[in-house]
Amino acid sequence: MLDDRLFEELPAAAEVIRSPEMRSYTTFQLGGPCPALIHCPDAETLAASAALLVQHSVPYMVIGQGSNLLVSDRGLECVILRYCAEEHPVVEFDGPRVRVSGNTLLDELARLAIEQGIGDLSFCSGIPGTVGGAIAGNAGAFGQQIGDVVTSVRLMDAKGVVTRVQADELAFAYRSSALKTNGAIVLEADLVLKRCDVSMMRQERERILELRRTKHPDWKINPCAGSVFRNVEPTSAAERRQAAGWFLEEAGAKDFKVGGARLFEKHANIIIAEPDARATDVYLLTEKMVNAVEEKFGFKLEREIKLLGDF
Repeated sequence: MLDDRLFEELPAAAEVIRSPEMRSYTTFQLGGPCPALIHCPDAETLAASAALLVQHSVPYMVIGQGSNLLVSDRGLECVILRYCAEEHPVVEFDGPRVRVSGNTLLDELARLAIEQGIGDLSFCSGIPGTVGGAIAGNAGAFGQQIGDVVTSVRLMDAKGVVTRVQADELAFAYRSSALKTNGAIVLEADLVLKRCDVSMMRQERERILELRRTKHPDWKINPCAGSVFRNVEPTSAAERRQAAGWFLEEAGAKDFKVGGARLFEKHANIIIAEPDARATDVYLLTEKMVNAVEEKFGFKLEREIKLLGDF
């Protein structure tokens, strides 16, 4: 049981929801309850809330938009700190330099950068999630990645301690960074963007958004978490990564279904959660997909989505 006095010590800007269902905070729209969820509208509130929970020995976890999470039907035993600004993002422009809060939605940053004529982030268009989550996972598309434009970040560690580090300390790699292993949270990031013709940037953004509309589901209509598995690393330096979806199609996974979880008809690496789906259905479907590829090709796919709780 959580002591109500703890919540009285939280920063004034923190908003507490007791025993929420995590399905309301993930794009899969799945997941059981947690003891409490604390909305943190800014970095200061997040850091202060985390430090308070540590002081009281209360386990916690930070999430953003929940766009790459699969939360167990049994829920979670820790408090959730939510750091996601679906409105009023904090973005400062100074020539090609950008300072952006980690809770800003990535697509909103791309839109604003192009709208302001600052620089080209069109490759981020339509990618769900926050800037902080994107940097931790080095999100990208079309041969580009967010780590290419990051110069430094302000981080919060598990104890709520805040530091600033340079980009070369983040060990950016394909869909990965040092943040994936050390668990630090991006409170704020400094970027330097490459200037580009504004009309060309706008056209490229519209082209990418249209491409996503035709090939990817809208998670608000068809709950999902984007690509379930990472693309497959090449066997030599001369080769390119191969789409996990290709291996899944070749392995016959396109028609797989478990309970209320099924594969998206246009993409074998995206799982759709039907209205009657459980998180367990999605998990078992991912296992079935892994086994099919391993049986046919002799290797295991690596999940891009993060599992939270017991499965």
